[in-house]
Amino acid sequence: MPYFVYRIAPQRKLTLIETHTRYQEAKALVRRLRQEEASGEDDIRMIFAQHQSEAERLLATPRDDRVIGED
Repeated sequence: MPYFVYRIAPQRKLTLIETHTRYQEAKALVRRLRQEEASGEDDIRMIFAQHQSEAERLLATPRDDRVIGED
């Protein structure tokens, strides 16, 4: 399964940057793009999925708040 690298703009607008088969290549690209990003408005994310539509669905789905510890 490939690794998809996306730029996520405000209002959850997804833009596919590149697709890699190796984790190390995708991770290096994400790190380089995050360092080059000066404005900080867009988020650079990497996701592991079977195909592009699944990756976009996973990125567009809001995540629940993390629960740390017990109440």
